[in-house]
Amino acid sequence: MTQRSIEVLRRVAWVAAEDTRHSGPLLRHYGCTARLLAAHQHNEQSAAQQVIARLANGESVALVVDAGTPAVSDPGARLVARVRAAGYRVVPLPGPCAAIVALSAAGLDDPHFLFYGFLPSKAGQRAEALRGLAHLPYALVFYEAPHRILDAVAALADAFGPTRTVVLARELSKLFESIHVCPLAEARDWLLADANRQRGEFVVLVSGAASLDDGAEGERVVRLLLDEGLPVSQASRLAHAITGVGRKALYELALRLKA
Repeated sequence: MTQRSIEVLRRVAWVAAEDTRHSGPLLRHYGCTARLLAAHQHNEQSAAQQVIARLANGESVALVVDAGTPAVSDPGARLVARVRAAGYRVVPLPGPCAAIVALSAAGLDDPHFLFYGFLPSKAGQRAEALRGLAHLPYALVFYEAPHRILDAVAALADAFGPTRTVVLARELSKLFESIHVCPLAEARDWLLADANRQRGEFVVLVSGAASLDDGAEGERVVRLLLDEGLPVSQASRLAHAITGVGRKALYELALRLKA
């Protein structure tokens, strides 16, 4: 909690909270006396109507979520849009964001990054989403729940290859915070080695795909595999597994080399 956030929460008449049972004790701890109304993913539209009604009555309203930043892989975007459309000013209160905190401690030498948020929970949809990201040449940032973390790192290794660097940042800013860096090939075994490593909320960062313009390694491996007589699809798939370069880019390269 920033000092500015505490001051605002002490001043407002209402706090729209993702979970009033969660936020209530925290607000009382900081001496905030605002009344609470629920604003979560299942009632965001009706909550927006309540917020607008309070604003129309001249009252002030703050929006908070349980453990993050509103509208960043958390509820809030639809409510904010409705309030803004109704003509009211929305003022952001900067504070901790797990994705940015993790990036600052990851040590990934990528000047750009893509924040994806939570991957689909179903295996097929997750694999399809990752295939679309495999060729991107910048760091990828995901959020993941503890009960899905093993499946998630296995899917990442399958889609991106075993050599990409992964950062498993867990319970950031909390008592049991941990940040582990390893190749994707080792991530699942590291998690399995201690059940405590699978607990808590995760930020998972993966280094970007090597650029074919910079990395002759992908082309070198593709050429070797094609020279051994492998078909284009198999050569690109194996080259992806060996180098971590995006499968789509390697496939297109293999087609050009084969022509």
